Amino acid sequence: MAAGTVLPVLLLLLLLALPAALPRGAERRCFCQVTGYLDDCTCDVETIDAFNNYKLFPRLNELLESDYFRYYKVNLQKPCPFWEDNSHCGMRDCAVQPCPSDEVPDGIRSGSYKYSEEANSLAEECEEAKRLGAVDDSLSKETRQAVLQWAQHDDSSDSFCEADDIHSPDAEYVDLLLNPERYTGYKGPDAWKIWNSIYEENCFKPHNVKRPLASGRGHTFYKWLKGVCVEKRAFYRLISGLHASINIHLSARYLLQDTWSEKKWGPNITEFQQRFDEVLTSGEGPRRLKNLYFLYLIELRALSKVLPFFERPGFQLYTGNESQDAETKRLLLEILHLAKSFPLHFDENSFFAGNKEEAAKLKEEFRLHFKNISKIMDCVGCFKCRLWGKLQTQGLGTALKILFSENLIEKIPESGPSYGFQLTRQEIVALINAFGRVSTSVKELENFRNILKNMR
Repeated sequence: MAAGTVLPVLLLLLLLALPAALPRGAERRCFCQVTGYLDDCTCDVETIDAFNNYKLFPRLNELLESDYFRYYKVNLQKPCPFWEDNSHCGMRDCAVQPCPSDEVPDGIRSGSYKYSEEANSLAEECEEAKRLGAVDDSLSKETRQAVLQWAQHDDSSDSFCEADDIHSPDAEYVDLLLNPERYTGYKGPDAWKIWNSIYEENCFKPHNVKRPLASGRGHTFYKWLKGVCVEKRAFYRLISGLHASINIHLSARYLLQDTWSEKKWGPNITEFQQRFDEVLTSGEGPRRLKNLYFLYLIELRALSKVLPFFERPGFQLYTGNESQDAETKRLLLEILHLAKSFPLHFDENSFFAGNKEEAAKLKEEFRLHFKNISKIMDCVGCFKCRLWGKLQTQGLGTALKILFSENLIEKIPESGPSYGFQLTRQEIVALINAFGRVSTSVKELENFRNILKNMR
């Protein structure tokens, strides 16, 4: 194709993704309510936009291209634990291409679920001891402590997710850069069943209170939501924010052209409006977008809190490439310090306050409900959607684990093992990539806002 014809073709593709005639005020209808302060927070949308789009997002994108964060091990073959359903999306865009083992860096393959080279070596000795059923005098004192500590970590009740067994023969490494989250065509009753199960059975909502999916339901639902405790309200808003983020990704990377020679992906304004326009969604769209910002604040707060864990001199993001690993850690710490500098952080101390016994019970309910949602991801029929669903729920679950482990994180020594608080490599990769997805969604909103403004 001649160079002079490229621009007109691209413009034509963009126009094909737009409705024939946008209603007047389309940009205002999507975004007019997505401004100002967020419920249950002291932060406003504009502060988040400026901080994310011009400070954090560019650095985060660079980090996610590094070897440590681009490879994620996942089992996409686990059966759905809740209903008999063997149907899988047959469309080619639903497929996931796993990595040949020789493409994954040696340092990741040799100790994929530990957090540093030192821990890999020590953990192998510990696991061999456990395999032999021995925590005995033949082991050094340090190794005996590590055996007990890793066993405690593996059996801990602090996890918010049903993590994959990465030693399963069905678990494979996936290059996230080569399997991006985007529109796959997975929709209809199967996709609806997933989200319906999440909202109806796991968001603390009584069955007689219907979600505001149709006109007239919103008043009853939001009256109920306003009346529940802040923790249950936050739970719903996190799930709604995650749902909104995923829908933004699908709208921003939509299949615009599919021919035998090439595919074109880009923003689809019609798809975005169907999901977020105030009129087309009976007022729900702007609420969904505000919940996205709430999710952003929660995950950003977790990043600011976990800084001491990564800041220890002995901690490594180990792939086997020493210079690259050092640069990856430098960039990660830069991002975490930037997260800490955010001026209007969410205050998680409002969670699980009051009566200790009731707070502990509510926290356990919160944890188990979220863990159940992570299991539902194994019911998603589209493998690419399943991959990103599992990664993003594990990432959010890791963020919640961090927020509710503040006392343990504060006790982390500057050197040596962190016995009270641990993150596996899977959790680290999921945490940063999940926040990368939310950060991308906030950035994409700016792009959609500009497109709609220019179409007035």
